[in-house]
Amino acid sequence: MPTPNPTSIPGHFSLPRIRTLLVSLLVALGAGTNYVYSAYAPQMGHRLNLSHTQLNLIALGGNVGVYSTGPVWGKIVDARGPRILMVASFALLLLGYSGIRLVYDVGLKYGQSTISTFTFCLLTLFGCMTGAGGNSALTGGINSTAKSFPERLRASTTGIVLSGFGLSAFLFSSIAHFAFPGDTSSFLLVLSLGTALPEVVGYFFIRPIPLPASEQRHVPEGSAEAISYHENSSQTRLLGSEDTQLIFDQASPTTHAVDYSPGETSALELSPPRSISPPQINTSRHRSQSNGRSLSLAGRILLHEKSPNIYGWKLWCTFEFWLIFSILLLLSGTGIMYINNVGSMSQALFAHNNPTYDENGAVPWQAAQVSAISIMNCLGRIIIGLLSDFAKHHYETPRCYSLMLVSLLVLISQILASQIDDVRFLWQASSLLGLAYGSIFGTYPTLCIELFGMPHFSENWGYISLAPMVGGNVFSLAFGKNLDAHGPKDAKLGEVMVMSGERQCLEGKACYVDTLYLTIAGCFLAFLLSVYACWRDRQKHTYHSLDLDDEDEED
Repeated sequence: MPTPNPTSIPGHFSLPRIRTLLVSLLVALGAGTNYVYSAYAPQMGHRLNLSHTQLNLIALGGNVGVYSTGPVWGKIVDARGPRILMVASFALLLLGYSGIRLVYDVGLKYGQSTISTFTFCLLTLFGCMTGAGGNSALTGGINSTAKSFPERLRASTTGIVLSGFGLSAFLFSSIAHFAFPGDTSSFLLVLSLGTALPEVVGYFFIRPIPLPASEQRHVPEGSAEAISYHENSSQTRLLGSEDTQLIFDQASPTTHAVDYSPGETSALELSPPRSISPPQINTSRHRSQSNGRSLSLAGRILLHEKSPNIYGWKLWCTFEFWLIFSILLLLSGTGIMYINNVGSMSQALFAHNNPTYDENGAVPWQAAQVSAISIMNCLGRIIIGLLSDFAKHHYETPRCYSLMLVSLLVLISQILASQIDDVRFLWQASSLLGLAYGSIFGTYPTLCIELFGMPHFSENWGYISLAPMVGGNVFSLAFGKNLDAHGPKDAKLGEVMVMSGERQCLEGKACYVDTLYLTIAGCFLAFLLSVYACWRDRQKHTYHSLDLDDEDEED
């Protein structure tokens, strides 16, 4: 594969890279509407006489669409680029939201007490399509952005794109509130068109921009490339073929490329590390070791900053994969449960001790929670990316330390929500949950790259993102069952009444607080696992530091 001419590679802040970033942000704004479900779910449940468990199953269809398709979209974008994903996203979002709107507009036939099983399955399928379409668009944007910016800017730039995904719910709920107040059908029409059209722009303008040779983090396996030290306009080989392969299998360049001339040599020219001046390097000694088993000083420096390439079956056999998978399962499952049901929580608190309760009166409170979650979700994705990049490159703080902060935020949000019994103050828990939830997905993509490498990033991230599907299903179904169990019951039949006006739980936070106790326990476990992950990471870095010191003493 020919190497790009360095003179033709755009700069870090050139127009092509910024264009990819901004259009990816636009696409993400249309892709995150799974979070807006709470803005129309109670009204859809009222019109179609759906129980809270049924509403959660429809929401889970959307979540399954988002997270189960991750590996598929990841493989496609890694191999073929983002255009196929933009086409798929356009079709899935347009058809999905149009289908939900059609079922909503048709409503119940005369004499029906609720929709048929077939119609319910269609609703769930349409929800799945919207989730799959949103994830398709986001995967294309994130993949292109991550490949277009160097490692030191990667968390920040991907965080910006992810912030659009988080802000999507606020954008569309605001449009519905001001342009179509109380008109759910028109809101669904806006969703069907407003989510699909950005992908048309993305199809033409989103593409990964190659990085300069000095910023490449991986050389494909089997490559004949070697590392050379450029000094006084001469090339001096430091590593033999075995050491070269080991370096490229395990490490990444940490210095800048100099005089890179594609086609003239198979060597990647590196300037001397800033911490080591040229006179300190005995090139003759390194040449004598090039055919031996020990690595040169430059090689050991490269090994200190590893850039692995773990994927496929090897990924599933890696302990770190299961550790961060479990943490994400607990944290994202909590977030999905809250986001999908905060509208029902608002209604339960609004109806408590309210003799003049009207379901439509709770709509502004629902919209307030969706807006609070969406705005803070957006901010969380930006802030955690900036914080992670700053801490890593200024204080050498591993990115996994962000997991402890994020776990603690989600835990506090659930404790706070369990104490709120007035709908006027629910925004506090919603804001904190939104900040924490956004931080989760601002942290994990870059952490995935750091742990498993860039070449198969989207595929690996797709497998990791199966975790929210599992966690979201468990916690959301528990919430729906709990809320239905507290609904008004027919005195004769002992069954929950789901007829219009009679299905609303009137017990306030008691309607759902038991589920919050469950999520509190889950988040506490996630915090403990995060502490353990950081301890493992510290041990690993300490081991490598000691290993390098020992090799220096031997030399």
